[in-house]
Amino acid sequence: MILLNLERIHIAQQKELLVLFFYIWYVVEFLIRLIISKDYNTAYMNVSFEREAYCNETNFEYIKKRPRWAFLKFI
Repeated sequence: MILLNLERIHIAQQKELLVLFFYIWYVVEFLIRLIISKDYNTAYMNVSFEREAYCNETNFEYIKKRPRWAFLKFI
């Protein structure tokens, strides 16, 4: 159930960025964080999209109340 909630949050993020821009942003942000941290897992966990999703993974009401562009708070 938690995995499903995580994916619902990612789908909302993708819709906001029209899917293509989501993936462009994701890759660029990941690469920047990888250069800074020099660690794959740290870089992955610090991508703003992942931080928003993991922070709210157990809040099953989050997707209903999620403000637009909420991932920006996690940059």
